[in-house]
Amino acid sequence: MGGKRVVVVTGASGGIGRAAARAFGAQGDKVALLARGETGLNAAAEDVRAAGGEALAIPTDMADFDQVRAAAERAEAVLGPIDVWVNVAFSSVFSEFVDIEPAEFKRTTEVTYLGFVHGTKVALDLMLPRDHGTIVQTGSALAKRGIPLQSAYCGAKHAVQGFHESLRTELLHRGTNVRTTIVHMPAVNTPQFDWVESKLPNHAQPVPPIYQPEVAARALVYAADHPNRREYWVGGSTVATLLANRVIPGLLDRYLARTGFDSQQTDQPRDPHQPANLWKPADGKDGHDYGAHGDFDDRAHPRSYQLWAAQHRVALATAAGAALGLAGLGLLRGRCR
Repeated sequence: MGGKRVVVVTGASGGIGRAAARAFGAQGDKVALLARGETGLNAAAEDVRAAGGEALAIPTDMADFDQVRAAAERAEAVLGPIDVWVNVAFSSVFSEFVDIEPAEFKRTTEVTYLGFVHGTKVALDLMLPRDHGTIVQTGSALAKRGIPLQSAYCGAKHAVQGFHESLRTELLHRGTNVRTTIVHMPAVNTPQFDWVESKLPNHAQPVPPIYQPEVAARALVYAADHPNRREYWVGGSTVATLLANRVIPGLLDRYLARTGFDSQQTDQPRDPHQPANLWKPADGKDGHDYGAHGDFDDRAHPRSYQLWAAQHRVALATAAGAALGLAGLGLLRGRCR
């Protein structure tokens, strides 16, 4: 799959978006990179070119619909008609809800939810007349299970989930060849824990187990190549969390109330001078390229066996069926003796 498609990746300057842009580039795709921070964008463009793709960096605030539409128009003018649009961009606040200012909550929602809405609207305006294209939403286990200290992010991701479900039914009703899918991610080792607005006493961290951003990137590329599935779950922790939330949500509430504060913080005090990208890009302040990885390389898993299983579910089902058939044949032979 892939190769010489035109792909738009939002939030491409760092983290999952950065890793995804590089992964699409490795397939030979032409990648338009959207984000606010120009230092990270330019570095991401070099990553894509080094991987074998063509890159176009377009500074864009996803909360501004006019900027998003202009970015798409430029991408098509330079690279050609857009085949795949991947929404990744987000921002957030690590804090108890009572300490979040209304403007901070609003800004998080504008970027993390409405940014996806803006990207999807622009993509559909271009794709539907051509009856061709795929939109991939980057979801999260937190799109279906809220946790403490992330009310703004959880609320936005829950909204993305509802938006995705509604849109998918509308596209199915139309009978269009434009597809949409969503990929729910586990905790990922990205730079967000160095730049997200935080009011916590200690340095923020992803809730273990932690996965490398390349795991998330491979999932997004696979979803773009196989968009007929309603959604994908990445990581055993995502599967366990979402299944537990279906069966024992009240018990999970109490468990997270007891463990969710400490598990999202290291034992190191938060740097009061760390950048915050809620209002301005973090790399705009010091010109630092944060890259795809965060501070937790020594604790992050480079692969997800659950994702591999999802990608090979037909082969696994066939193998399981064959094994059951052989077992049944052996049982039958035993009875006939």
